[in-house]
Amino acid sequence: MDRVLVRVDTDEGVSGWGEVRVFLTPEATVSIIEDGIRPLVVGQSPFELEKLRRQVFIEYANADMFFAPVEVACWDIVGKSLDKPVYELLGGWTTPSQTDVRHRDHQDDYGDAREIDVAYCLGILPTDQSRRRAAEVLDAGYSVLKTKAGRDWREDVARIKAMHDEVDGELEFRLDPNQGWTIDQAIRVGSQLADAGIYLQYMEQPIRVDAHRSMASLKNQTGQPMGPNEDTYIPHNLRRLIDAGAVDVAVLDLTPAGGIAGLRQQAAIAEDAGIPAAHHCAFDLGVRTAAILHSVHGVPGFSLPPDSVYYGWEDDVIRDPFEISDGALSVPEGPGLGVEVDRDSIEEYRIA
Repeated sequence: MDRVLVRVDTDEGVSGWGEVRVFLTPEATVSIIEDGIRPLVVGQSPFELEKLRRQVFIEYANADMFFAPVEVACWDIVGKSLDKPVYELLGGWTTPSQTDVRHRDHQDDYGDAREIDVAYCLGILPTDQSRRRAAEVLDAGYSVLKTKAGRDWREDVARIKAMHDEVDGELEFRLDPNQGWTIDQAIRVGSQLADAGIYLQYMEQPIRVDAHRSMASLKNQTGQPMGPNEDTYIPHNLRRLIDAGAVDVAVLDLTPAGGIAGLRQQAAIAEDAGIPAAHHCAFDLGVRTAAILHSVHGVPGFSLPPDSVYYGWEDDVIRDPFEISDGALSVPEGPGLGVEVDRDSIEEYRIA
């Protein structure tokens, strides 16, 4: 998984970092950020984020995803300038309800420690291997497992049943076929799981985007919660999904939202509709992982664990990589994003 790191510098000598996955090629992604986004923001204040994001416009294209790492870097700059972590800039720690499992707040040797439960993400593995992995995930302290799907709906049902049986129902499951089913296949999957007494935390984007009436029908026919994801990448679609009754969980992502401020706006739309939000994973290194942790910690509305495959990285480009402990990641407490980028690691892994 190729990644692009973005550094934004200020005249005052403060730098901020952002991260985004590669779109098409590394060269194409860098070119759009350098040639398309850079001229729109250079010379302006990183403190005026709302002004910045509203003026970023490239005709006939959605520039939000390329602006997002620049926007996150601005949050990093603002936090460093004020000596505050980003989550405080977003409103700070809000005491969760008793049913909100995403947060843990406890005392350790260093004072208050804030942690976020994360959902373990798994690819499409053979049924027996999936069964064993589910037991390992539960033993590691996770409460939610998300698995990809979509190649064969019958095998998808068999895998979820096997994992559910292996852990005696102690894990919640998210099933993500990435638009891989037709509606009739999705009905069969959801209904067969319900008949077996298995109710998913949500079924993520089971059918194609912009089929909102079909998504609503699917929700009503299977009894399984629907969690549109790719659908939320399209501007204003979240409101349309809500109006159509086609969403039970908003699966959001700060990159297509245009950064943390755009993500906050989407989360507010979902919260106003009484719909919980979760954050999507895009094989994130430490910079974007930090941005996600600050966001779900500081923005109201994120009541479900964010996805993460951070467990799978052998190395990172930050000096002190995160550690997943008992199924949770700690929210950085330092100024800005609270992570320091290791320039030597960047050079070691540089591809462009």
